[in-house]
Amino acid sequence: MAATPAVRALERARVAHVLHSYDPDHAAGQGHGEAAVAALGTDPRQVLKTLVTRVDGALTVAVVPVAGSLDLKALAAATGGRRAAMAEPADAERATGYVVGGISPLGQRRALPTVLDASALGFATVLVSAGRRGVQVELAPADLVRLTRARTAPIAR
Repeated sequence: MAATPAVRALERARVAHVLHSYDPDHAAGQGHGEAAVAALGTDPRQVLKTLVTRVDGALTVAVVPVAGSLDLKALAAATGGRRAAMAEPADAERATGYVVGGISPLGQRRALPTVLDASALGFATVLVSAGRRGVQVELAPADLVRLTRARTAPIAR
């Protein structure tokens, strides 16, 4: 499998990680995160989805467990903003360099401000998209915070 920008970023930083692949076409009717959970048999609180939002108009990344949903008001508060909304998919793809369903918080074309749900810190490792549909990368949440320069806050419900 060819390395994605996310995997190259992990390798450059010498961060311990494990790649997990699955057939993304096998999970018709499920969301991308739910498909990863089902295929890999992992805890849906440990698998994180990467959502691109706009906080007061500025693109911002929110990383929350597949088991929950993003609380837009909490995200706005965590960033010192007033209003948050989901970004248009085309804007998310253009800014990150990834396609929807494979957007990784790592190795983005343009590093966006990132907020990681605080619940992720309760796990020894978490899984996020490796930058391609059907590939997840497992790493320590502290490494995810460090590489994305994320702040942590309770942004999931």
